[in-house]
Amino acid sequence: MLEKSCQRFADKVAFSNFGTELGYKRFDRLTRDFAAYLQSLPGMRKGDRIALMMPNTLQYPVTMLGAIRAGFVVVNINPLYTATELEAQLKDSGAKVIVIVENFAHTLQKALPNTAVEHMVVTTLGDMHGFFKRHLMNFMVRYVKKLVPAFQLPHRIALNKALALGKQHELKAIKLTHEDLAFLQYTGGTTGVAKGTMLTHGNLIANLQQACAWIVSYLEEGKETVLTALPMYHIFCLTVNTLLFMKLGGKSVLVTDPRDLKKLTRLLKKTPVSVITGVNTLFNGLLNTPGFEALEFSGLKLTLGGGAAVEPAVAERWKKPRATGLLKPMVLPRRRPQ
Repeated sequence: MLEKSCQRFADKVAFSNFGTELGYKRFDRLTRDFAAYLQSLPGMRKGDRIALMMPNTLQYPVTMLGAIRAGFVVVNINPLYTATELEAQLKDSGAKVIVIVENFAHTLQKALPNTAVEHMVVTTLGDMHGFFKRHLMNFMVRYVKKLVPAFQLPHRIALNKALALGKQHELKAIKLTHEDLAFLQYTGGTTGVAKGTMLTHGNLIANLQQACAWIVSYLEEGKETVLTALPMYHIFCLTVNTLLFMKLGGKSVLVTDPRDLKKLTRLLKKTPVSVITGVNTLFNGLLNTPGFEALEFSGLKLTLGGGAAVEPAVAERWKKPRATGLLKPMVLPRRRPQ
């Protein structure tokens, strides 16, 4: 389904991050290359687990869909996990491959010895950007902001090298049914040890079809832009911002660090969006961020809250044009007659 979307919307932008846009055509090619790379690894079989540990970056959807195209199961991991938490999830899932941003590689180094991980793909925050931006971003992250603690993972491979190797291999067709697993999506662990929820391809397709039927009257295929500030490794953002908007041919604006609400407000000022998804803390935080009240949202069609109920006081304040500076209330409109 998602591969067909890449072909159908080949001239549209799929994702953007730090001003760099990734079109559906190139996105399709990159996911194919990564899928072929994974299939070329020794000992890998259909259904093996591929762990992804990264914030919202262009690399996430590329490696996520690449793993699925190759016939593997994606295991999403919170990049803020401690070594103990990471070790537990890797052991429980039985992941053989992990794709990780270098900022968190030191955590993997500590957790690695007691896991089944055989292959490590390390990416930088600058990967997927142009030559000059990539090197500038990596320099700032490593040496100015010092966000990359020292680590030693001798047998790792860089993501861009993995993509180059995958380009040289044929992508083998994998037969997948509705019963095959697509994700092991772990719970938050708030009521005990995090547990892996088994999501099949049938689960995801049904969920996407249901969600699409619900919002198809409000949005236009190939013309929408969604703000993706929630982490893509969480099920809400994974389903709606990532998978559903790929199905609709929409553009997803990825926010790598949503905790910086001032920077997020500046992004919204220069980037028109038609859909915003969030949770109560994000909505409340934005409403209390200086400058947000002056933003103009005339093109906004839909605001969707998830994770837990949005508090009534926050919801009411969000909907009031005078309180937020919006030209119209940001609520789900009535369904147009069919």
